Amino acid sequence: MNSTTSPADLTHADIAFIGGGNMATAIIGGLLRQGRAPSSILVIDPSAEQRGRLSETLGVRTAAAPDAPEATLSSARTVVWAVKPQQFKDAASACAALTQGALHFSVMAGLRTDDIARWLGTQRVVRAMPNTPALVGQGMTGLFARPEVSADEREAVAQMVAPTGQLLWLSREADLDAVTALSGSGPAYVFYYIEAMVQAAQDMGLSASEGRQLALATFAGATALAAQSSDSPTVLRERVTSKGGTTHAALTHLENAGVKATFVAAMRAAEQRAGELGDEFGR
Repeated sequence: MNSTTSPADLTHADIAFIGGGNMATAIIGGLLRQGRAPSSILVIDPSAEQRGRLSETLGVRTAAAPDAPEATLSSARTVVWAVKPQQFKDAASACAALTQGALHFSVMAGLRTDDIARWLGTQRVVRAMPNTPALVGQGMTGLFARPEVSADEREAVAQMVAPTGQLLWLSREADLDAVTALSGSGPAYVFYYIEAMVQAAQDMGLSASEGRQLALATFAGATALAAQSSDSPTVLRERVTSKGGTTHAALTHLENAGVKATFVAAMRAAEQRAGELGDEFGR
């Protein structure tokens, strides 16, 4: 494939997924909603249970290994890498010779494109950092493309990712470590605060189900308001914080406990760990 390949060519050609976990499932679901034929999608996964689930629920083709007779990996124009980072080298060794003509798209945490390109023997690599809300079409994905990836191939990748939620192209691959810390790990932070709100609800006499409903609606509503408003989060926060009121009492307690500073430090720790993973798995 060359730089004249159009997005339409890529979005109608066969696509292969190496690994069939949650993120692969989210992307495949989006492709099917776009009208792609299930028969054009191949998933290679050693787990019989995983293959059975994908075949039954999504109708896609599956294979246990790249050299299986039903794999047809060499016909894929796009290969999506959705294995655990520590499994990549073995998987790449088995697949590289069959995928030299493909565009490679990685959703593996930490692994840098220099290392992916070296193990696959091609420079046409796009790296992504998605998050789990992609499963419900509300994800956030950071993207970086190596210079050898054409504009049309970038557009085809954007079309593939779009059904899973929002996307953000980055000009520096190193910034994906920050994306990992913010949005990649971010859903866990939100769940953590929802847990705390549900616990507080129970401590104050409400049921767990009542606390869950209140917490979920509050997060969803506040996020929607922030997204639709041109005001900064600081201004929005100040508008609901009357001096001497209940919100002021809660936020004062959080500030005195150093929660904001700790939260920022926690995300910096996640960013540092993202870089360490790249060092570990890229050797």
